[in-house]
Amino acid sequence: MCNLYRMTKAQAEIARLFGARAGEGANFAAEVYPGYPGLVVAEGEARVMTWGFPLVLKGKSGQPLKPKPVNNAREDKLGTAFWRASFERRRCLIPVSAWAEAEGAKGEMTRTWYSLSGEEVFAVAGLWRPTEEWGQAYSMVMVDGCPQMSDVHDRMPVVLARRDWEQWLAGTPAEAFALCQTCSSELEVDRTPERWAARRG
Repeated sequence: MCNLYRMTKAQAEIARLFGARAGEGANFAAEVYPGYPGLVVAEGEARVMTWGFPLVLKGKSGQPLKPKPVNNAREDKLGTAFWRASFERRRCLIPVSAWAEAEGAKGEMTRTWYSLSGEEVFAVAGLWRPTEEWGQAYSMVMVDGCPQMSDVHDRMPVVLARRDWEQWLAGTPAEAFALCQTCSSELEVDRTPERWAARRG
């Protein structure tokens, strides 16, 4: 599952690339972590939301704990109560330059980055909804991983071809679900020595 991705373009450039309006001033880091702000394209606008739907947990004595960001939505769970309304009515595009997976032995994991060959930015399928805890929030849709990353992880984001952007955003739920497929495009793989648990920016 994806718990870190990179998006290195400015809001105005993303708005231009995706044919969207630029929302109000955006504040997001080049590396995006669950629970932190990231840029998405929703309702014709490039805007900032929090990455992860809040899941409210309770302690042993029943007191509410800090919400946990649920930042990945499995395609086989999109019909469940947690995701259904967003999948049916609030789909978005998540601009991504690369996503990372942890590789290596526990305690020594490093970051391995995946990107689309020849693309500086591409779109990942997303869902969004308004929340009381964090304002607007979004999550990535995940499917089975492709052979190129099978030695690292068995799941990956839904990478959408440009021709499919409008179908994801405005198609029926059935039309959108048909796009939840494993990416068949060639990936660039960058295995780095950087520790997975490096300090967040």
